[in-house]
Amino acid sequence: MSPFQSRVLQNPITRFLTGRSIAYEVNRTPNRNAYYFAWLHHRAGNLMPENSKITVTAPAHLHTGNFDMTGDLGRLYGTVGFAVDMPLEIEVSKAKDVKAEDEAAFLFASRFVDAYKLAGAEVVVKRSIPKFVGMGYHTTLALSIGLALAKMYGLKLTTEQIALTMKRGAITSLGVHAFKVGGFIVEGGFRVAEREKMIPPLIFRQDIPKNWQFVIAIAKEPQEKIVKMRENEDHILRNLKLMPKETSDMLSRLVLVKIIPAIVEKDLKSFGEGLTAFNSELGKFWNEYQCGRTYCHPVVEEAIKIILKRSTCACQTSWGPTCYGIVDKRKEAEALTKELKDFLAKNGGGEVYCVKADNTGAVIGGK
Repeated sequence: MSPFQSRVLQNPITRFLTGRSIAYEVNRTPNRNAYYFAWLHHRAGNLMPENSKITVTAPAHLHTGNFDMTGDLGRLYGTVGFAVDMPLEIEVSKAKDVKAEDEAAFLFASRFVDAYKLAGAEVVVKRSIPKFVGMGYHTTLALSIGLALAKMYGLKLTTEQIALTMKRGAITSLGVHAFKVGGFIVEGGFRVAEREKMIPPLIFRQDIPKNWQFVIAIAKEPQEKIVKMRENEDHILRNLKLMPKETSDMLSRLVLVKIIPAIVEKDLKSFGEGLTAFNSELGKFWNEYQCGRTYCHPVVEEAIKIILKRSTCACQTSWGPTCYGIVDKRKEAEALTKELKDFLAKNGGGEVYCVKADNTGAVIGGK
């Protein structure tokens, strides 16, 4: 670097304009162009007015499960699930450093700011998804922050690029595609040789009928144990035994010739039967982490039984403790919601929600 270039980097006017060091080639001839280049660099990284705010609203998601944990065909996992209308909402504004009251929001904003050498950001979580219950709070938060910052600083990034930067969605990308497009989602798993280096592709997506309602029960009693398990999730997944080929074959058949055709035909009965069979069979594979049970806790097992009295669909999402059913009549939804609330009130407490699907994905706005 020439002495002149060094002076440009350290000049107080340049520092004031940029708030950080500049890395670019400038003309070696000392003249006023250097300050103009500094100003351009500042504008390139600060396209929005200083008082602007970006809002992102994005849906929660529900897992049904993974259909290939064998990997003999070159890919692993592959995920089935939904985007549902339980939105996360954040507001992001410019700042000289990273500010956020939510610990996870601070982590993700810092990660993005450091990755792209940005000035900073303040993140406010205006509305939240329930945390650590298998509904995608952290993935949805990370992608929302990344999308807002990309918009604010004029970065042309895909959702998949944001996900890789945030280190989310590389094992199962249901949350990435729920964020991007909403609806019912099947993703194809990651290539075994590229674990954590790619986002598994979306291979099927369908709007969910507007009259289908998700009744979602989140039992309180198992939550402390599941939070501790989630802290060891990376270790568990890296050391997970391979699924028997016969099980992957059966789960894949359920997806291909039962679940997908049923939602295309809007046949909730057949769709629910396929989802329940898929989810319960998968639960047997995970039972060593669930004390030998198909579902994560006895309370969840009983909630599943209650759901099955009114719906052909009854599934646990991810590690739990959330479980859900789908019905297409409002009275059935109201009755099931009440039954689950009464049950949880007598069995350690919890929350029950009745919501529709989200067929849109994330929505970004500005002020």
